[in-house]
Amino acid sequence: MQSFEKLPFTYDRNKPFIEQLGDWVGDVFYDILPEAGFEIRDEQIFMAYQLERSFLEKKPIFAEAGVGTGKTIAYLLYAICYARYVGKPAIIACADEALIEQLVKPEGDIAKLSEVLQLNIDVRLAKAQDQYLCVQKLERLKDDDEKVMVYESVSDTLPSFVYNNVAMQEFHFYGDRKTYSELSNEEWSNVNWDAFQDCSVCEKRHRCGMTLTREHYRKATDLIVCSQDFYMEHIWTYESRKRKGQLPFLPEASSVIFDEGHLLEIAAQKALAYHIRHDLLEEILVRLLENDVREEVAFLVEDIISRSLYLFQLIDSSTTNIKGSSRYELTITSEMIDEIKQFKTLLGELEDALVFESELYTIEEYQLKIVEEHLDMLQYALRLFEAKTNVITWVTKDDGVTTLVIMPNLVENVLQEKVFSKNTPFIFSSATLSTNGDFSYLAASLGIRDYLSFTVASPFNYKEHMKVEVPEFNKAVDKQAAVLNVIKQTEGRSLLLFNDYEELQTFKEVALSELEFKDYKFLFEGDQELSSIVKAFQNEEKTCLCAVHLWEGLDIPGPSLSSVIIWSLPFPPKDPVFNGKRKNTVDPYEEVDLPYMLLRLRQGIGRLIRTSSDKGIVAIVDERLSGDAKLYEQVSAVLPKEVSIVRT
Repeated sequence: MQSFEKLPFTYDRNKPFIEQLGDWVGDVFYDILPEAGFEIRDEQIFMAYQLERSFLEKKPIFAEAGVGTGKTIAYLLYAICYARYVGKPAIIACADEALIEQLVKPEGDIAKLSEVLQLNIDVRLAKAQDQYLCVQKLERLKDDDEKVMVYESVSDTLPSFVYNNVAMQEFHFYGDRKTYSELSNEEWSNVNWDAFQDCSVCEKRHRCGMTLTREHYRKATDLIVCSQDFYMEHIWTYESRKRKGQLPFLPEASSVIFDEGHLLEIAAQKALAYHIRHDLLEEILVRLLENDVREEVAFLVEDIISRSLYLFQLIDSSTTNIKGSSRYELTITSEMIDEIKQFKTLLGELEDALVFESELYTIEEYQLKIVEEHLDMLQYALRLFEAKTNVITWVTKDDGVTTLVIMPNLVENVLQEKVFSKNTPFIFSSATLSTNGDFSYLAASLGIRDYLSFTVASPFNYKEHMKVEVPEFNKAVDKQAAVLNVIKQTEGRSLLLFNDYEELQTFKEVALSELEFKDYKFLFEGDQELSSIVKAFQNEEKTCLCAVHLWEGLDIPGPSLSSVIIWSLPFPPKDPVFNGKRKNTVDPYEEVDLPYMLLRLRQGIGRLIRTSSDKGIVAIVDERLSGDAKLYEQVSAVLPKEVSIVRT
């Protein structure tokens, strides 16, 4: 519903809305915000009026703006007002779940605008499903001696209506990952929702925290903040959920902002991937056998389970661990292809048998639909696997469970059809969207053919405020000493960025065992929920934060973050996803590895200076910079122009 009366300016129906919105934005930047003590920059005002073009022409726009431009306030002013004008919320899709909390923190830009403009901004979070508690999984821990402590700590927090019959009006949403910040990621994985939970048959589904949260955020009038992963999952499941009589994950949006928009292709690929597990197939088929099915169907189900078990044993034995990646490379053999063909034949026979079975009404209708949809997914995914064309496959192994993942290599056609064909403003906001001002690579990878773009530089004085050090060393112990030297210079207050968990764990063992590090407090990603760790780092000075997933989006102004230490240059792993990209290039290093590393490096460096008064050190402790002159030059070239490297 349109909310003209909620617009922060008097709307004249006889004049173009965007024109009136632009006038109000001018008043905000030139009068209201300066009077409230905001530091307004020319670059920020330029960006705001460039964004206006997207709302006017309803086209995608690549808004490449340097650190400190004030990107968030610029796009919020337009997004909120346009949402009220159209009567649909704007969706802000962040790089990942951790950055959602950054955007809505009490001292963040949304809260500041709300106070200064006296706007009651209705902003609600839409987190991915794995960010919520699954009561059924929790119940399974009750009799597990090794995990009973997790069960007790979580179950004590559940609202009474989860187990008691009370009126619907007493329900409220619960079960957010943030609520259980004391749980490590490993502990959380034992109780959170995962893709193999069958919510449709869960007796708690109407009292589920995830369901209740979904009902809450769907009613947002101004802003819905989610991750890019969740937004793409919404896109890919939109039609199937409607066919099932379910609402889409997200409501229709007035506009969509992709914060750190250069990461959207990765999110799209992840959402479109198919995950195949033997244990899930077995569980679904065993549940089928609990019905009064014909004997020949029962024998066929047993054959499929047996064949599936052998196939996954074969897959498991054909994998290779990849350093720096949680993905295992799969060697596809002729025996594997033959097994898949026979497996598909059996699946086809079961699909035919279930058509006849449905006419006998011996299987509950909804359960039959679940089986049929799973079989259909398996058939389609395995056809892609066999074809080997524009498809990437890998294997994951978590808690002893092997999962075969099948993902399309190029998603631009699907994106063009499902997303960017809509007559909607799409805003890509990031400091790194182009290659020397050329946006064609990113646009092509996303299937965007007609777009707007602009670039605006950072307003900060990097020459005076940023020092970049590259220590020279040969041994691991020297690397540790170089890191410690930077930490001492800034008395903690350090963000240490790692390329993967293996690197982080190596440093963690050193930091917690070596005496020279004992004077500093270290916070490690994975020990608790990430946003709670970030908050502790911001509030406790002289603390060091060690992370894998904070290269982008982290915004901590002031002395709490006075040094950024990059453990190693962030080259992509040699895993199947990036190998798929490399296969489509003439020079994989120059076209994939180096651009990815330099872009991610720029993002990491950008965590240091967040306001015009911030100062600090960036240290890149990678031994390759000492022996590779060309690499050294390439790294130097992506630094702010006024900054030069100091060798130590």
